[in-house]
Amino acid sequence: MALVQGNARDLWNAAESGELAKLMSEQALLQWEQRVGTSELASWRHSLLQFLHDLVDGGLGEVEVLLEHQLPNSPKRMDVVVCGVHPQTGALSYVVVELKQWSRVENATEKLVAISGYKDAILHPVEQVSWYCQYLIDMTPELVDIPDAVHGIAYLHNARSADVEELNKYEPTDFGRLFTKDSKSEMVEYLRMRVDPACGRERSVEAVDRLLNFKHAPTKPLLQLAAAEIRGRQQFVLLDEQRVAYELVMNAVERAHEKKTRTVVVVLGGPGSGKSVIALSVLGELAGRGLRVNHATGSRAFTKTMRRVAGAGDVRVESIFKYFYDYKKSARGELDVLICDEAHRIRNDSDYWRPEPSMPWKSRRQIEQLLDVAWVPVFLLDERQLVRPGEMGSLAEIEAAAAGAGCKVRVVRLDGQFRCGGSDLYEAWVQRLLQLDSQPPVSWSQLTADLNDSFVVCSANSPTALETWLAHQHEHESGTARMAAGFCWDWSDPVGRGNQKRLVDDVQIDGWSRPWNAKPGNDVPGVPDSDYWASDERGFGQVGCIYSAQGFEYDWAGVVFGPDLVRRGDRWEARQEPSWDSRVKSASESDFDDLIRNTYKVLLTRGMKGACVYSTDPETQAFLEKMAR
Repeated sequence: MALVQGNARDLWNAAESGELAKLMSEQALLQWEQRVGTSELASWRHSLLQFLHDLVDGGLGEVEVLLEHQLPNSPKRMDVVVCGVHPQTGALSYVVVELKQWSRVENATEKLVAISGYKDAILHPVEQVSWYCQYLIDMTPELVDIPDAVHGIAYLHNARSADVEELNKYEPTDFGRLFTKDSKSEMVEYLRMRVDPACGRERSVEAVDRLLNFKHAPTKPLLQLAAAEIRGRQQFVLLDEQRVAYELVMNAVERAHEKKTRTVVVVLGGPGSGKSVIALSVLGELAGRGLRVNHATGSRAFTKTMRRVAGAGDVRVESIFKYFYDYKKSARGELDVLICDEAHRIRNDSDYWRPEPSMPWKSRRQIEQLLDVAWVPVFLLDERQLVRPGEMGSLAEIEAAAAGAGCKVRVVRLDGQFRCGGSDLYEAWVQRLLQLDSQPPVSWSQLTADLNDSFVVCSANSPTALETWLAHQHEHESGTARMAAGFCWDWSDPVGRGNQKRLVDDVQIDGWSRPWNAKPGNDVPGVPDSDYWASDERGFGQVGCIYSAQGFEYDWAGVVFGPDLVRRGDRWEARQEPSWDSRVKSASESDFDDLIRNTYKVLLTRGMKGACVYSTDPETQAFLEKMAR
């Protein structure tokens, strides 16, 4: 969907009068449900005015243009798409344009650029537009069958070539070329060689209509590439209920193709039960068969890590790993299968959507979006990992929504513990410790008496002792170790600049202090991005929180109970006042209690070999010491 569509001449006239930016701003509020910032408005006023003038001046005033056209199943938008037919072949032809107002650059590589006034390095504009082109083709099967249908350019209309000479460290391709203020005539000629200026209004409008109505799904070349990467790098053996879940999905896919029936598969399992193993196994198999399949989660950290690990650095493969919110505007049945991993993170949000351009807008909840987009939606979840208000991913919610959509539901419950050293006993101990189970808390030694359970459970009498234990396990027992805590301390921005930039020691307990993991988007020397705190070896030494730990595992888990959950007598008390998590803190008293207990359950069950606990509250610490014996 584009914000605005029209021929270049009409849009240029609107830009000159100031009406174009106003129209786009109004459309943004309608379509995106948000107001645009001043920098984006400035870009529309200046960059679009210049580019549209260049089109008209170069004899391309009658070609159709899409402005701010959103990529399929992605929040990313292309600045401009010039639409028409090829002057020699008459085939559909599109040029994606990335506009920049830069007048100079400080330095650049083939991939990244440093710009004065920007805090962090940004993507090279040719690299940016190249991946927009590749993504558009990868997600549009009909474009695969039209040779040379998509081209891309980056246009720096304020810059002279000499002032951005560093940007020329790239190899020009059909998907990416750079033009500047003093190569405007070459840009216009490049466009004229790819979009026929004399094709007529009717043919140009037809090209726009085709682009707006293409069906979107992963293409077969992309699926084959993904299958090779995932199968080649992930060696999984599915056991018992895991195999049942896998086969149920495969059977549902076959029925969908044969009988046009929609089936929802729900896989329920606790931490470490193999939900994500099933997800990747299904993804690799279905991609190998050439079926339209995506993997999606509601967690930025989890999705980015899946892209890094399963996608193995291939940006095209990474595009199959998405977020739940990417399907807000998707059409019904775009995919054969949508694998919703960590489905307990589904939000109780709604967005406006319309099935066809001519139909009125209607409200559609996120669960309805996920059900609509695929013939076989697969939900993998742990109902005891709801940790934020507004998360509603549960079996009951999914079954109700599926019934409303006319879908059959098949449920698989995973037994067995593949994290936590394969220890079902440890998960049971955590459930009882936090009184999430009907049975009372019990000490670890009592629960495992006369049983050969290798999982290590202990307590520390101070954060220093906890950190020392983790360091020893990390160095002498092998494997990864991380400390995580309840969100009971402020989370400051880094201080300093450049190589002197550092994290602030926010987590302070009786003279001991350590920083939280880095905030998203804050590059700090020697510190991993927040999304990779659990998986990057540099994460040791920072304290993680629920949002950086959920969905991940490490060998040795250290957990700090903060003052938001304390033991009083024979029961737990959840306290809102000490919490620094504004969303959770605003929940009702009963919801806050559930969310905080679930939070500590998640933190306690990240370890595969052992866990050590400590509380800032003396009475709670005494209880934990007794239970961890």
